[in-house]
Amino acid sequence: MRSGLEAVYNINDSNTVASFLSTPVNVGLTQPIFQYNSYKWDKKIQPMKYSQAKQKFLEDIEQISITTTNYFFTLLNAQIELKIAYTNLSNYDTLFLIAKGRYQLGKIAENDLLLLELNFLKAQAAVENAELSLDNSLYRFKSYLRIKDTIPINLTPPAKINFFSVNPEEAVQLSISNSSTYLDFQKRLLEAARDVNQARMSGRFDAELIAVVGLTKNANTLAGAYQEPLDQQQVSFGINIPIYDWGVAKGKIKIAESQEEIVKNSVEQETLDFQRNVYLKVVQFNMQKNQVTIAAKSDTVARKNYDVTKGRYLIGKMNSILDLNNAQIETDNAEKGYYQALQTYWRSYFELRKLTLFDFLLKQPIQFSFEDIKL
Repeated sequence: MRSGLEAVYNINDSNTVASFLSTPVNVGLTQPIFQYNSYKWDKKIQPMKYSQAKQKFLEDIEQISITTTNYFFTLLNAQIELKIAYTNLSNYDTLFLIAKGRYQLGKIAENDLLLLELNFLKAQAAVENAELSLDNSLYRFKSYLRIKDTIPINLTPPAKINFFSVNPEEAVQLSISNSSTYLDFQKRLLEAARDVNQARMSGRFDAELIAVVGLTKNANTLAGAYQEPLDQQQVSFGINIPIYDWGVAKGKIKIAESQEEIVKNSVEQETLDFQRNVYLKVVQFNMQKNQVTIAAKSDTVARKNYDVTKGRYLIGKMNSILDLNNAQIETDNAEKGYYQALQTYWRSYFELRKLTLFDFLLKQPIQFSFEDIKL
């Protein structure tokens, strides 16, 4: 729809003659017949982009859970490291005092005494390093969650876990239905097909239909150009036939088709990789029940072994300090391993939610009301 006004002035020595052509209003339609239709492709691609954006939003929410889980267990591990460091410092302090007495009585060799003294010094250094690590982890945790620095925090390990198993094939199908990655694959294929269609329709045989209906008036005065306007009707049909373009159009088509083939191969490979990744994530998640159970049992056994070894050393039934050192190291590693197993379980849980946008615990899709978002 448009409105327009044209004026022509013929100027000579004696006078000036003006002519006005008004178009108060007209409505026109321009319809390409064989040209590239961008609206047709946008009708397919733009809704897919919107759906992809919504899925990506939900995945970003799950990524927040993954990141928070990592910060949580990083801080929890720092707390455990500090607790272990203080425990070791206390144990080596006691053992070093006992060893000095035994050395004076000639019951242990000097190298055992020096080894205990070395362990005691290492324990002191470990406490300082653990305190610094805890302070750094606490700062990062509070910074990410926007918690005031004055608020004290002491994390409690998650003791109760509702273990369950996930069917790998079901998870792969859910990822195909829900993941923004698959929507991106489809979008890229459509965009490649669109580019091929555009190359084929551009620079080739073309026709265009133009129709205009409206009002118009030609007069010698500006006011007269808008008085009693006449009906205007116009229809035109144009044909554009390129005679020779030295193969430019054909070359563009070949380039677009080649690019489409590259996109198809890339999407096919990425699809297989993505499905394999989902499958492995499910297998890893299903292993976590056994892994956490083993880690918990190992922690209990290692702790009991250390207590027995330490007791034997204190009553003099074991003279070698190496066995005690090994028992201490195994105890520390077993306790750390337990919390690492917990971290792996929860990280795997939220990663699986992100990949499938499905809550396997509640047996329902992860949804969000986008109408509730306030801009």
